[in-house]
Amino acid sequence: MKTLTPSWAARSMAGLLALPLLPVQASVENPSLAPAPPMGFNNWARFMCDLNETLFTETAQAMLDRGLLDVGYDRLTLDDCWMTHDRADDGSLQWDTEKFPHGIPWLAKYMNSKGFQLGIYEDSGNLTCGGYPGSYKYEEQDAKLFASWGIDYLKLDGCNVWGRKAARCAKSTPLIFSNSAPAYFEGEPGDWAVVMNWVPESGELARHSADVINYAVDGNAWDSIMYNYDFHARLVRYQQPGYYNDPDFLIPDHPNLSMNEKKSQFAVWASIGAPLILSAYVPDLSDEEIAFLSNKALIAVNKDPLAQQSALVSRDGTFDVLTRSLENGDRLLTVLNRGADTATTTVSLARLGLSSKSCKYEARDLVTDEVSTIDSAIKVQLDTHAAKVYRIALPKECSKTTPTAMVFNTPSDLCMTASTDSVTFEKCSGSDSQVWHVAATGHDTKLTLSPLSDDSLCLAAGDGLSLAKCDGGDGTDWDHYISGHLRSSSGKCLTQTKEKGSVEACVIDSVGQIFGLPSGVRLAKGNLS
Repeated sequence: MKTLTPSWAARSMAGLLALPLLPVQASVENPSLAPAPPMGFNNWARFMCDLNETLFTETAQAMLDRGLLDVGYDRLTLDDCWMTHDRADDGSLQWDTEKFPHGIPWLAKYMNSKGFQLGIYEDSGNLTCGGYPGSYKYEEQDAKLFASWGIDYLKLDGCNVWGRKAARCAKSTPLIFSNSAPAYFEGEPGDWAVVMNWVPESGELARHSADVINYAVDGNAWDSIMYNYDFHARLVRYQQPGYYNDPDFLIPDHPNLSMNEKKSQFAVWASIGAPLILSAYVPDLSDEEIAFLSNKALIAVNKDPLAQQSALVSRDGTFDVLTRSLENGDRLLTVLNRGADTATTTVSLARLGLSSKSCKYEARDLVTDEVSTIDSAIKVQLDTHAAKVYRIALPKECSKTTPTAMVFNTPSDLCMTASTDSVTFEKCSGSDSQVWHVAATGHDTKLTLSPLSDDSLCLAAGDGLSLAKCDGGDGTDWDHYISGHLRSSSGKCLTQTKEKGSVEACVIDSVGQIFGLPSGVRLAKGNLS
């Protein structure tokens, strides 16, 4: 969870930006620990510190009885406040015996007997957000203790770090590691990006933004969901097998959400490849809520082995359009109506990175299971805050896909826009001049970027920034790094300065040089140097 104030953030920055204390095991090197985004339950958004043994046993039984385990919800995680305020004489953490009379090891065995795994919460500072003992100076001891209890999943928060080098967990045991460090820098774009750069090397998933709204809070739940989703859209380049960006919990029983909004959160979370972790009172969920949470077609997309994150093709103030590729070659299309009224939009094949030359594609609606044929574009009508997800099958003769989406500066959210002879950065409007094909040039990791408005031209860097013929010359080759930098063959980086684009000397934490690109774009090897 994230409950800091700006003054706390300033005091904590040195610790969260620090190097790890002990070696870590990066699942991106061996994705077998977390081959898909986790699914399950966490108590925090629904119950906060009001957790106990009975809540977890009742939730597990309800998930079993209502078919949620069968479709993949197999992890139940204790959040903050499960422990006592003091460690034992040997330094060990102790569970609250009033809340957990049978003990945490017993609860882990109970979960295993029902087909579930138990996860737990700790903090990288000296105290948790709720004021309980943190793991600072006890990292390895705590990790081994959790493993001895039968726990294989650790949510590590970032409260009370106070400048210490404690932000990264020592992974001396094979725990699935959920890191909350980036969430503490959501208001500091440069530092947020620096923290995000090391997160995929240090765990299996990471919380990148604010807590989704708590059940008891009087606020706009939909705005909270969209806030986290907007942060998620900036992080396409990080997601890969073994590591998943986490926009926080699904909240299907929140009283301030409409049914369309509940269904849309699930559909969007599934389509962007996010963890599907419920924070709700599962025994009281309606049959309709259980039904959409159990959608096997959307869950299959969420667990797709390619593990791409959907990228924003366009954003026009009403519709968000996203796409990604799936392991079998299918193309995924997600359309979300963020507007206040029912509206209609049309998405061309070119915007999906597909050919329209004598090609016909079958698009399956993953909610209704209806199939339609598209040969140039797909027309979508949606109620307010509703979403549709289509799985588009590619025939063999039309199987080529070109990564296609917006190119945008992630700190400013402004879209790179093709102008007469160069680019500007403008509010995203959904125009063809803001949608880019990104193609590999066939050697190493070099890329070319061409706008849909004139795909015979490419972004080029020489003495300045321009649009030139896509012939491999005139500086049209680019490298894209995990840091978000686009470096030209001249050695300079694409830079947004106010509304103008230029090429400047590369600076690792420059907010004007951090860009989001389409899913499936190859990253340059190594780090920017």
